[in-house]
Amino acid sequence: MSYLDEFIPEPDTVERFERKVNAPPELVMQTAYEFDMQSIWLIRLIINARKLILRGTVEKRRKIGLVKETRDIGWGMLVEVPGKLLSCGAVCQPWLGDVKFTPISAAEFAAYNEPDQVKIAWTLEAKEIEPNVTLFAHEVRAVATDTEARKKFLRYWRWAKFGIITIRLLLLPAVKRQAEMKVT
Repeated sequence: MSYLDEFIPEPDTVERFERKVNAPPELVMQTAYEFDMQSIWLIRLIINARKLILRGTVEKRRKIGLVKETRDIGWGMLVEVPGKLLSCGAVCQPWLGDVKFTPISAAEFAAYNEPDQVKIAWTLEAKEIEPNVTLFAHEVRAVATDTEARKKFLRYWRWAKFGIITIRLLLLPAVKRQAEMKVT
């Protein structure tokens, strides 16, 4: 059972990553919220390479926390349980160089079906599995709103997934390290 089942029950793509973190859930979530994703040079390189490949605008890097950065570019909050869960979502056309993320309310998200769009939802989850040990998870689901959008999205996803998955594989261990450093 995923927190995203009610928003995207039948996704075109699903990615889920988990890490055990030796820190309490509230600290792990606080660390994730505040973590500057682009402080990792390889993540910055992947983001800028994608923009160059798709002829988008490469923007100057800003030092900003993960959740603030995603909200600033258009991700809307679907569910928030402080210290435990954050779920965000948006619709977009990810195959464009300059992607515009448009938030959709939690009540409207599942039924949203404007043509030529992709609905994307993601979570940050922190669950205590033993005292001061947290299972930290990040899940992302995407589904196209129609057949034409699905073709465009899956064509884009065939190559973009390598960078997107790499970002997740770099992000979770970095949040883990930073959270564990705050405990000691």
